[in-house]
Amino acid sequence: MRLLLALAASLGLAAPAAAHEFWIAPKAFQVAPGGPVIADLRVGSEFVGTAQSYFPQRFERFEVRMGETTIPVEGRLGDIPAMDMALAGEGLAVIVHQTAPLTLQYATRALFEGFVAHKDLGDVLARHAARGLPELEFREAYTRYAKALVAVGDGQGADAEVGLLTEIVALANPYTDDPSGGFPVRVLYQGAPRGDAQVELFARDAAGAVTITYHRTDDTGEVILPVAPATDYLVDAVVMEDTGNDDPKAGPVWHSAWASLTFRTPG
Repeated sequence: MRLLLALAASLGLAAPAAAHEFWIAPKAFQVAPGGPVIADLRVGSEFVGTAQSYFPQRFERFEVRMGETTIPVEGRLGDIPAMDMALAGEGLAVIVHQTAPLTLQYATRALFEGFVAHKDLGDVLARHAARGLPELEFREAYTRYAKALVAVGDGQGADAEVGLLTEIVALANPYTDDPSGGFPVRVLYQGAPRGDAQVELFARDAAGAVTITYHRTDDTGEVILPVAPATDYLVDAVVMEDTGNDDPKAGPVWHSAWASLTFRTPG
């Protein structure tokens, strides 16, 4: 187990057993036209994490969308920050990253149960027992689906669904819309709204203090998040899938899919 966790950490994708989030962390959320968009890929907890290197074998998608244009994020092997590129024109840049899947095995039953409770994964424990799965000797696959919003120049534009297995779509533009009434997002899974899903909101203020609050989506998968000026935000939601495999020796029996969205409110 120690070797597995060390391997996961070396690959830059910490095990969900510790409820580590994965997010895109732009160096600046607002950049001048023609200026570089620079961003780290980070993994950690409580909105504090370690920057990960650019390694194509670790991801299945890494791109930036602005308007109708989609450009792959290219870099040199081992680059930190993982993204450093200039974008033509002005508008809202949506950075998209999907990791390659990895697997883990929990060190203790308490870690599994704690993860299920923390991320509010519903009846996973009951389903686990109903499938006749062992309490501990099983593997879980996990994949991260991250997005970030960056304003290039005027920042005009809108986020949209990009076809990730699970994703968080911003229903407002934090750089051009008034967020004083809250910031609306929609949580999707397999292209459909996730109703009654837990959304974890991490907020880092100008002094670096991080607060964490929990919210729930409505029947349409939407929730209005409370936001303040001059604050960095990480929005996180996790869903657990049955892999269809009930033989722990044959492969992972669960797949956790992690969606994240980062942005900053001006001020």
